[in-house]
Amino acid sequence: MHLSILIPVRDEAENIRPLLEELRTAMAAVDGWEVLVIDDGSRDDTAARVSSLAGSGYPELRLLRHAEGCGQSAALRSGALAARGEWLGTLDGDGQNDPADLARIWRQLCAMPAAPALWIGHRVDRHDSGLRRWSSRLANAVRGGLLRDGVPDTGCGVKVLRRKDFLALPYFDHMHRFLPALVRREGLEVCSTPVSHRPRLHGRSKYGVNNRLWVGLADLLGVLWLLRRRRLPVVASAWWADDSHERDTVGSHAPRG
Repeated sequence: MHLSILIPVRDEAENIRPLLEELRTAMAAVDGWEVLVIDDGSRDDTAARVSSLAGSGYPELRLLRHAEGCGQSAALRSGALAARGEWLGTLDGDGQNDPADLARIWRQLCAMPAAPALWIGHRVDRHDSGLRRWSSRLANAVRGGLLRDGVPDTGCGVKVLRRKDFLALPYFDHMHRFLPALVRREGLEVCSTPVSHRPRLHGRSKYGVNNRLWVGLADLLGVLWLLRRRRLPVVASAWWADDSHERDTVGSHAPRG
């Protein structure tokens, strides 16, 4: 297994089946992938619809369920812990991300001799309300100015990153909004590419100004503190004995802790 696609959902019963069917079509030519739907305390029949698909010819599909809603970052972490792939791909569960963009990024990444640790989409031609677009632009401008993470849009659900790198990051609620800054904090490369964005066909967004913009600003201060407290040493030399063999390494980077 090479790629585990994580889809966090909450009350997305009308959207999840079309999204999974579209994802299967987009990934048809890709070997070695799975998809984990993480149901974050849904109160509708989202989990039942995923279970029905998993039992009717979707061997690549697995379902995880939280007993109660813990948030998108917690859902992604649960999925990453259960994932079998070396790499993680992510999509939002509302159908606004195009699975073809994720498949395209994965193919490009596989063709690279040295892939970045995180490849994130940035949404063009946004299909959201004016208030959501305004709050997103403001949050991205403030975040980019303070964190200098080098990407125009950290709220995009289309991402591909190494599983081990994701699990090594400091975990906190809403961390998924700051992945580029957290990955760069570890001295790793981040790449951003344009992706499409589609209207939500069913249901309502779980995010608004009160639980995105203002909470995000509070989180921003915490991430800024984390960035300023991180120091990446360069190991001048190292020696250890292993099966009577002595090794000396000069100029290597210390393991990330």
